[in-house]
Amino acid sequence: MDELFGVSDTGSPARRGGVLTFAGSGGIGKTTLLAEARRHAGDRGCTVLFARGGEQEKQVPFHVMRQLIQPAFAALSEQERRDVLGSWYGIVAPALGLTASAKGRTAPDPQGVRDGLDWVVTHLAVRSGAPVVLILDDAHWADAESLAWLAAFAARAEELAMLIMVACRPDEIPSDAAPLRALMSRQGTRPHELAPLTTSAVARIVREALGDSADDVFCRECWAITGGNPFEVVELGMKGRDRGLKPHQENIPQLRDLASAVKGSGLIERLEQLGPSTVRLAWAAAVLGNAVPIGIVGGVAALGEAQAADAIDQLHNARILTVLTSVQRKEVVEFFHPLIATAVYRSIPPGVRVGMHGMAAQALVDDGHGPTAAARHLLEMHPEGDPWVVQQLRRAARESFSAGAPDAARRYLARALREPPEAEHRAEVLFELGSANLLHDPVTTINQLRTALEEPNTVPELREAITYRLAQALGHTGQLAQAAELLAEEARHATSSRTRLRMQAEQFKWNSVRVDEENSPARSRLLVQFAKRIVGRGPAERHILGLRAWDAALRGEPVATALEYAEQALDGGMSWTDQDFGFEVPAVVALTLMYCDQPGRAEELFNAAIVEFEAKGWRGAHLSFVYTLLGYIRYRRGRLAEAEDFVRNGLQIADRIGHDIPAQWYAIGTLIETLLARGNVAEARQVARTYKLADEFPRAVVYPDPQAVWGKLLLAQGRVEEAEHHLSAAGKRLDLRGTRNPSWSPWQLDLALAQLTHDTELAAATAAEAVVRARGFGASSVIGHALRVAAAAAEPARAAVLLKEAVDHLDQSPAAAELAHALIDHGTALHTLGDPHQAAQQLYRGMETAAACGAEVLVDRARAQLASAGLRPRRLYTSEQDSLTLAEHAAARHAARGLDNAAIAKELHTDTRAVSELLSAVFTKLGTDRLGLGRALGD
Repeated sequence: MDELFGVSDTGSPARRGGVLTFAGSGGIGKTTLLAEARRHAGDRGCTVLFARGGEQEKQVPFHVMRQLIQPAFAALSEQERRDVLGSWYGIVAPALGLTASAKGRTAPDPQGVRDGLDWVVTHLAVRSGAPVVLILDDAHWADAESLAWLAAFAARAEELAMLIMVACRPDEIPSDAAPLRALMSRQGTRPHELAPLTTSAVARIVREALGDSADDVFCRECWAITGGNPFEVVELGMKGRDRGLKPHQENIPQLRDLASAVKGSGLIERLEQLGPSTVRLAWAAAVLGNAVPIGIVGGVAALGEAQAADAIDQLHNARILTVLTSVQRKEVVEFFHPLIATAVYRSIPPGVRVGMHGMAAQALVDDGHGPTAAARHLLEMHPEGDPWVVQQLRRAARESFSAGAPDAARRYLARALREPPEAEHRAEVLFELGSANLLHDPVTTINQLRTALEEPNTVPELREAITYRLAQALGHTGQLAQAAELLAEEARHATSSRTRLRMQAEQFKWNSVRVDEENSPARSRLLVQFAKRIVGRGPAERHILGLRAWDAALRGEPVATALEYAEQALDGGMSWTDQDFGFEVPAVVALTLMYCDQPGRAEELFNAAIVEFEAKGWRGAHLSFVYTLLGYIRYRRGRLAEAEDFVRNGLQIADRIGHDIPAQWYAIGTLIETLLARGNVAEARQVARTYKLADEFPRAVVYPDPQAVWGKLLLAQGRVEEAEHHLSAAGKRLDLRGTRNPSWSPWQLDLALAQLTHDTELAAATAAEAVVRARGFGASSVIGHALRVAAAAAEPARAAVLLKEAVDHLDQSPAAAELAHALIDHGTALHTLGDPHQAAQQLYRGMETAAACGAEVLVDRARAQLASAGLRPRRLYTSEQDSLTLAEHAAARHAARGLDNAAIAKELHTDTRAVSELLSAVFTKLGTDRLGLGRALGD
């Protein structure tokens, strides 16, 4: 505790936090230890957050978190809570029980809620100014959602100068409570084990309770009977005092009789002696759990107010129950010790216990506590086909979803299905349960949704929703062909033309990511026909137009065609968080803009996605994808350090979710590409090894293509033969699909570089084919890239011509790193041809551009070329600003009006070379080409 208030040698605060864990059997003193720590922390001015796990509440999501946080907000109004929580309110308030879940609200994912809870606790720690002590007792009974948060958050305790104290019974940690096990053994340490009391310690407690006359034999017998368990020692002493027991050796038989009444069957016998009404109230308290208002306990016990008060008095005098005041200022009952609560609960006859759980559920709903509070009791009831039970469980599932607790929702819906629901509602429950299992257990989801589809008399709207969700489940398990077949079959039976169109859109989407699609060109032709016939602009139509734009980009159709359909898809907006349509199509529309040399526009769309995702609390796979794809855009723009940062963030999020998931595939390939562009081959190789990139390539379409990325990495390592094999295999596979755009996958360009090591003619032919494809697409960035590679296979004079053309094209694109590469290659070629002046200009400009991109390997190469030409590399000048200079802005305005470079040069009283360089900087900074310049300038 002292370290929380530490100061440095200079007198400035030097607080130090951490995690302390305690383990021991029931009654060994953990609760007393934590209570003393809680008192001591409060006395020293600490902010104390306290919670206790409950045996009866361990299935209630965020039960522990609510105990920790609610006291800090209890005195605040609704508006004050909103002001404090800000943008996190809608995400964490339902989880913390500070507000009811909004109807129809898209549920946050668990990671989003955990991030929100991180913010709340961090905010409390910072706002309080005083050290924060977070205490969790009986952690073995804590709910899974709270434990998942605490285990992840514990790593920040030292950073926040926060002390986290956790106690549990190690033998009662559930088998599936991995977060708790990790917390109890963080950083390889073991928890502090609490040992039984020694004989002298027991003697001191006995003499305090029964008098100093207690003889040694009597005290030792107390130790032997209790095993040194502090709870039992104290209880035995209190019972002895109540009975007036003399603490002498001759009274040891009576001592043993008293000991049997302290726990187990003896405790129950003592309870039964208090009368049936008192027993019923104790049973009701055990069923309801901790901190339940007296009125509800009395109601479940079927006692009047006076009877309940009398029973509570008796139980208090017997040290079984006590009365406390809750955060809501209500009188609530609580057992003196969890061991007593467990013993009482287990003593209830099974039939009575089930009935009391049913009464408890009804009482809680009637008192306004809501379906989630009742749901844990409904789980304990026998299925009886009760529609009310099904209704409450479904409502509880919806609340749990909205609170970011899908596991709880699954439990409630599975139980609702066993009730069972009425026939007309069975398909609805199956659909809800299948949807709940989608991310957690997609295989089970498929079975449940198939069963839902087989239910008779399902209304068309529900059948349609089931179909889309089942297609998602099939797609997420790699069964892309089955997803497409399902949609085709259901579309044939649909009676609504809009439904058929929507299902066709979904079918196009899943087929577009199938590696094993048998006739991809036929799908493209059908997609062309659909896009031409579309007249409406609803979500389904816009998704088909978006898929048409993406398909055009993949196949290398002219940029104008891809852009036309992308703009049509975006006309009217596209939601990133529509769970029925998914975020895949908005993502590929944004990437289409990137491939068409408008990455700045693509970034705008992805930034909008981040805002939508974070507002909804979607901070898992969705956010991982967006960060990765933003990194991919930055890579394409040549902002390599920023690209690496974005992609590592995306990969970090993906790693938290799981392994071998699509979010990881995208991040791994993009990170390797970025590291290679920066010259970090060894690090790229380590990433590939860590994630086993080459063990088995995904069965779905991933960009950048994993096999092509692997081939590029092999080439960078000098493993040319293996690189050629994988690049050729990737190219063959992509060509069969009709994916011929080198901007989407430059496998041909990397293959040409590999072939160049042993067959110049073959390399030239491969590069020439790539140039033809690039020109067919028409984006300046890929044309420049292809020309640069073609120059590598040409004789020097021809190479210089190709490289000049490459630079000219790249000057008209936002691809800064590729421009740097072409400039340095061009300068090298000019030096070889004996033109040192022009060579130096290109090398200097290429070096500065490469430095701004973070491409150190290109900077080093330019320096070496300048040195070999006898030129001293000057100090690098790079601008980190995205804002345009006055000259750049003037050139951009003229270009946006449609003037060519010669006309702009005349307007600015300069030459065309200077204009070209000015516009190159404009395109790089704004992330666009000439076509998108007007929009980028806000015209």
